[in-house]
Amino acid sequence: MIPLRDTIPARRFPVVNTAVIVLNVLVFLFETALGPQQQDQFIWQWGLVPAQFWQGGGLFRWLPLFSSIFMHGGWWHLISNMLALYIFGDNVEDRLGHARYLAFYLVSGLVASFAHLVAYRVSSLPTVGASGAIAGVLGAYLVLYPRARVITLVPIFYFIRIVEIPALIYLGFWFVSQLFNGLFALAAAGDVFQSGGVAWWAHIGGFVFGVAIIRLICPRSCRTYADEYRPW
Repeated sequence: MIPLRDTIPARRFPVVNTAVIVLNVLVFLFETALGPQQQDQFIWQWGLVPAQFWQGGGLFRWLPLFSSIFMHGGWWHLISNMLALYIFGDNVEDRLGHARYLAFYLVSGLVASFAHLVAYRVSSLPTVGASGAIAGVLGAYLVLYPRARVITLVPIFYFIRIVEIPALIYLGFWFVSQLFNGLFALAAAGDVFQSGGVAWWAHIGGFVFGVAIIRLICPRSCRTYADEYRPW
């Protein structure tokens, strides 16, 4: 399933969400402009490597927790993440306001990074991507806009259909799939699990954080609306 857009228009231009998308694109273009060897060095230096984090010391080891969430491993990785952020982030920023949204996004990324560090403690592979921070946005969206609908492209064998899926179902299914894969990774052999791959637990940690914290940090007016269509 590929999300195309949601049914809730933003009331104001999403300054922070747009800036985050632009920054991610610029960082990726910088990565691609590097030679293969320089690109590898860049990813190893600024990506999140759990084994290095737990074995290292000093302030420098903390930087990849943030820098890694603005890096991506390929065009599809970048496009899929930025599409999700574009669709869901503007509405969350609408409710939180620009400053709160920026802080929320960064802390979601930090929490997601820590979840990955705990799950893959001995992994020596660098992890990059904004998906953990975006998972926090998805969790917040689920709480704030449960009755919204997501216009989704669904390939069925040789046919492609565009359908409206309630956000509660779409995001709920997404989280369950992440949880299933994360638990499967925990149950797998140690060397398979610790080798890294998709950062399932970063997704899970970010999403749970978004669900848990969004009502606490929302402005008072944000917490009083009965549904996503008020006060529009």
